[in-house]
Amino acid sequence: MELLGQSLQTIYLYGLIIGGGLTLLYILFSDILEGVFEAIPDGIFNPTLVLSFITILSATGYLFEKLSSINSFVIMLISIVFSFILVTLLNVFVLIPLSNAEESIVFSDEDLKGRIGRVIISIPTDGYGEVVLEGNSGTISRSAKSFDEMPIAYDQTVLVIDVIEGVLFVSPHENFE
Repeated sequence: MELLGQSLQTIYLYGLIIGGGLTLLYILFSDILEGVFEAIPDGIFNPTLVLSFITILSATGYLFEKLSSINSFVIMLISIVFSFILVTLLNVFVLIPLSNAEESIVFSDEDLKGRIGRVIISIPTDGYGEVVLEGNSGTISRSAKSFDEMPIAYDQTVLVIDVIEGVLFVSPHENFE
């Protein structure tokens, strides 16, 4: 069967090459393109799913046209159904869990206020040192400055009072247990 003067096998092959190429480009430049697609509400258009659908549709269509003698219309229907199923599985079992996992490990500077840490590089009166904060999400090491403008010795426990431009302002912490 022919469409637009080309055999369907050739159209599927072109679709596979173009879909695969665009998918590769999207993987490489997705951070830049996220700003372009940011205006579109979540769930309406996901470039990863669209490009995956085109690539899988073209690949299955090409393989069925090349390796079987089934009617081209039936091949198109099989390819659409197969692509829809695989893209749905990709979304449900890969993309959604990845997006949720990404959100769960993110922290902001505001989240660090009030946490208890330990000095790993002593903090001089007018200078900077380093503090390590341990928690459920891992260990965070940040530059620190004394909030009270007092020197803080190595291995002393400190309380994060404020975070300004990524620098922790800390004060010695006394445990009253």
